[in-house]
Amino acid sequence: MLRAHPSLLRELVERCESLRRRLASDGSAQTRRQLDDASYTLCVVTGTRQLDTALDMARRQLADAMRREQPLRR
Repeated sequence: MLRAHPSLLRELVERCESLRRRLASDGSAQTRRQLDDASYTLCVVTGTRQLDTALDMARRQLADAMRREQPLRR
């Protein structure tokens, strides 16, 4: 299975979370469209269909990537 690069996942997670907060405070149509676009992209790269599921999957993939990058202890 192909996986998105961790930097892309991190960027999309941060964008979705930021847009969710902004939408809760301003409720604008522009923010809604931006969140819809970011959510769609995150769902595509994680192979999911709902934002909450995509965020969870992205966070798990990021955690896995961090574990793989940890240097071996001697």
